[in-house]
Amino acid sequence: MRRLFSLFSLSYGQKLFLLATVPLILAVAAIAVLVANQSRQLAEREIKALEIQLIEAKKAELKNYISIARTAFVNIYGRAAPDDEEAKLVVTQILSSMIYGQDGYFFVFDYEGNNLVSPRQTYLIGKNWTGLTDLNDTPITDDLIRIAREGGGYHTYDWPKPSSLETARIVTYVVGLQDWRWAIGTGVFIDDVLETVASSRAEVEARVQRTSVYILAITVAALVLVFMSGMVITIRERRLADAKLKELTQRVFDAQEEERGRVARELHDGISQLLVGVRYALDSARRRLLAGDQRGSDMLDKGIEHLSGAIQEVRRISRDLRPGVLDDLGLGPALKALTDDFATRTGIEVDFHTVVFRNRLDQDAKIALYRIAQEALTNIERHAGATKVTIDVRGHKKGATLRIADDGKGLGPDKPTQPGSGLGLRNMQERVEQLEGTLRIFSSRSGTVIVADVPLSHMLQPEELSSDNRKASA
Repeated sequence: MRRLFSLFSLSYGQKLFLLATVPLILAVAAIAVLVANQSRQLAEREIKALEIQLIEAKKAELKNYISIARTAFVNIYGRAAPDDEEAKLVVTQILSSMIYGQDGYFFVFDYEGNNLVSPRQTYLIGKNWTGLTDLNDTPITDDLIRIAREGGGYHTYDWPKPSSLETARIVTYVVGLQDWRWAIGTGVFIDDVLETVASSRAEVEARVQRTSVYILAITVAALVLVFMSGMVITIRERRLADAKLKELTQRVFDAQEEERGRVARELHDGISQLLVGVRYALDSARRRLLAGDQRGSDMLDKGIEHLSGAIQEVRRISRDLRPGVLDDLGLGPALKALTDDFATRTGIEVDFHTVVFRNRLDQDAKIALYRIAQEALTNIERHAGATKVTIDVRGHKKGATLRIADDGKGLGPDKPTQPGSGLGLRNMQERVEQLEGTLRIFSSRSGTVIVADVPLSHMLQPEELSSDNRKASA
C-alpha cells in the first residue's frame, strides 16, 4: 500500500501545476456548461416562437380555405331545408371538387361519424369512423365532431398524406353546419414546419458543439501556456537554485577551510609551542639530573606547568568546537562560560543576563543560539572596537529571544544591516531560518544590536522535559 501511495506522490512542481490548472479547468468546464445551457434555452425559445408563428400562419390559411368553401355553398345551404337531400348532394359535389395543392382537400362527417366527402381518400366515404384514432391514440373523428358541434376550431393529429401515404402531422380546421348536422373541415400537413424546427435545433446543437470545441481549444492553449510558463519558471528557478547551491557549497568549503585554518593556527601557535616548551624542559631536566645538578627538579616543574597549559589549550579548542557544558547544563551556563572566556581574553566588559527557567529549548535551538552568540562575539572582537557588550537570553510565551548589544562603531555604511550581507551575518540568518525564526539587526554609530527570536515550536513540552531527565536552566 505504501508503494502504491508513493506512485501517486506529487513533486512540488506538479502540485504547483495542478494548483494552477485544476481551478482553470473547473472554471472553463462550468463556463462551457453554462454557455451551452443558456444557448440551448435561448434557441429553444426562439425555435418555439418560430414554430408557433408558422403553425399560426397555417391555421390562418385553413380559415381562409374554409371561408372560400362556405362562400361556394352558402346560398345553397341557406335556402335548403334540413332534410333537403338534393341540396346536400350538390354541396358534397362542390366540396369534392375543391382540392388544392398536392395534399389539400375538404372532408365532411355527419354527427354520427359517417364520412360523406373525402376526394383524395375515397376509401373513407360511406363508412362510419366513430372511435378512429391515430398512431398516438389521439381521437380523430369524435374530436372533429365535438369541435363542429361547439361551432368550430382546430385539431392536430397524425394522418397519412394522400401523395405519399406516409404518416405526418396535420392541423385541421372544422366548422359545423348545425341544420344538416355536418362537420366540414380541411387540413394542412405541418411536416415542413417540423422539419424546419428540427433543422433549427440541429443547427443550434451544431453551434453549441462548435462553441464547446472553441472553448476546449482555448482551454488547451491556456494549459499549454501555463505549462510552458511553468517550465520556463521552473528552469529559471532551478538555475537560480543551482547557482545558490554552488554558492552555498563554496561557502561551506570556505567555512571549513577557515575553521581548519583557525584550528591549525591554534594548534601551531598554542599547543605546539607549549609542547615544544615541555619537551625542552624535560630534556634540560634529564641532562641536569644525569649531571647531578639539583636544578633539574625546577625544569621538571616548568615542564609540568607547560603541560598543564597545553591541556588547558586543548580544552579551550575543544570547547570552541563543541562546548560540553551546552549539552550537560544547557544554553544559559554555556553562554555564561563563553562570555567569561571572551571577557578574560579580550578585556571587553560583558554584562550577561538570563532568566532562570527550565531547560525547555530543544537541541537545535540551543546550538543555533549558542553559535549566533559565538559569531556575534567574534565579530565584536574583530571589528566593533567596543568596550562593553550586553547579552540577554530569556524564554517567553512566544518562544525564546537572544539579544546581543555592543557600544562599538556599528557596521558602517559599507556594511548594510540586512542579514546575509556578510559571511558571519549570513551564517546567523541561515541558522535562524532553519528554526523558522527571525533575525533582526540594528546598527548606528553608537553600537549594534542583534536580536534572534526562536518560535514556540522549538520549546520542549513538560513530558519531553521529563524524558530528558529535566535538565537545569537553559
